[in-house]
Amino acid sequence: MTAQLTEPAARAWRADPYADALRAGHGPLYLRRHDGWLLPLEVERWCAEPDAADDTVLARCTGPVLDIGCGPGRLVAALAGLGHTALGVDVTPEAVTRTVRAGGSALCRSVFDPLPREGGWGTVLLMDGNIGIGGDPAALLRRARELAAPGGSLLVEVATADVDERVEVHVEDGTGGRGASFWWARLGTRALRAGARAAGWTPYDIWQAAGRHFVHLTR
Repeated sequence: MTAQLTEPAARAWRADPYADALRAGHGPLYLRRHDGWLLPLEVERWCAEPDAADDTVLARCTGPVLDIGCGPGRLVAALAGLGHTALGVDVTPEAVTRTVRAGGSALCRSVFDPLPREGGWGTVLLMDGNIGIGGDPAALLRRARELAAPGGSLLVEVATADVDERVEVHVEDGTGGRGASFWWARLGTRALRAGARAAGWTPYDIWQAAGRHFVHLTR
């Protein structure tokens, strides 16, 4: 496992099932583990307007905001509408296209690539399970700390279960379409807080909204 988003992982998220689902605005779409376990991906929610749980995240954003793995850009567009400087990054061209179409700004690149305003983001977001990017949460937390400004925040959506796992998965659409395998991670609140401290973050707050769980960290 590497400390960057490898090309196979980036290719997996550009694979047709994922891009097709974003283009259509709906699933079904899943992450499948090699043992058959399935994690449904909430494409419809990602492509909709921010919901009540998202609003609790938006209310905690301060300064310029970087959304890592922005998907179709609902949060980036909403932040822009609230007057924030906001940028999304995503490895999927279709995600970037949708973000721009929604009125947000986005770049098609990995979070481990050079990015604008490094060390100057007031808030960094890892929503919708994106702490799993690259299958290496420690590396991702360290990278997020490099991106955030001194005193800045990292808002992370974590798994609802008390889990700490790194698994090899692929994207599939339930009708035979599938992408390449890549590494992913799932962390619950306890594991995220422990990993965050090791990466130099200070746990500040935890909260739940509409069945989703979040952690607020400060740099």
